[in-house]
Amino acid sequence: MRLRKLELQEHQASQSLYEEVFNEDSARFVEYYYTEKTKDNQIYVIEVDGRIRSMLHLNPYSLWVNGSRKEANYIVAVATQKEYRKRGYMASLLKKSLEDMYQAGEAFTFLMPASESIYLPFDFRTVYEQKKRYYRQEEPLEDICIKEATDADCKELAEFANKYLAEHFQIFAIRDEAYYQRLLKEYKSDGGSLMIFRKDGRIVDCKICIPGGEKAAEGKEVLEETPKIMIRIVDVRRILMSLSLRSLMGVSFQVTDPIIEENNRCLLLTGTEFSGVMLMEGKPENSEGTITIAALASLIFGAETVDEACQEKDVQMSERMKEELNKIIPLSKIYLNEVV
Repeated sequence: MRLRKLELQEHQASQSLYEEVFNEDSARFVEYYYTEKTKDNQIYVIEVDGRIRSMLHLNPYSLWVNGSRKEANYIVAVATQKEYRKRGYMASLLKKSLEDMYQAGEAFTFLMPASESIYLPFDFRTVYEQKKRYYRQEEPLEDICIKEATDADCKELAEFANKYLAEHFQIFAIRDEAYYQRLLKEYKSDGGSLMIFRKDGRIVDCKICIPGGEKAAEGKEVLEETPKIMIRIVDVRRILMSLSLRSLMGVSFQVTDPIIEENNRCLLLTGTEFSGVMLMEGKPENSEGTITIAALASLIFGAETVDEACQEKDVQMSERMKEELNKIIPLSKIYLNEVV
């Protein structure tokens, strides 16, 4: 058994495993994925007898996180050949990729799970349910022009979307012209498109147009179970430094992480509503409690309250620590609707 990261020119070698495991994906979508997404992603594999038996892809995104740009990876295409399952291959790939992301300076990673139970043991926590807006044909309004987006619209689309998302969300994937050019190819691979709405020549909205989407837009049919997004903290210090505060705070506590050793540390959090979080190394004798990396993720991304996080296994907090952590403004306004 050999675990390694494929060289860029080797990425196509993983396509046969992708097609075998994700056989519900259309041939056109797989062609899109291996033409577009594998240009700049990372693919970790486990080889046995010289063949790829298990893999994990890291697809790079630039995210807007509470007012600043951060690079993060979307974990996708986690797959193991049927005959090689239950050997711990996925665990090995996850641990190696998480360690590498830590070394690369990333604050967190995210994925869309086939089943949440698969990733809970690796300290991923569900923080978002994807919300997609589908186009349905309707009587056009007098002052609204609706048409299918083309490459020529992509730069303007990015400007419109980034402005809207920054006004409404704390976390989202930053758009640019290339983002939308690639997205149009993704929709086209499944027989879909993106419809843009213009008023007085300016973009005011956009919606997905796919086979069956009209019924979903009318609430008549659910295409599939609502996709969820799970997040895993990669570097506890980097994510904590991204937070804003309601008021003056100061608290010391121990963080535990069974996978990324560097996250096991005692931290002293201070700051104000003006400065945001400031971090220092804490002294264990001054610690007011212990929180697991998973519980901290649930708290930071708004999936749990402080009291709920206290109920998780291996979490202990003094009453004062609870009061201080309640001063953190959670990163709960999330918009991560990407598929791959």
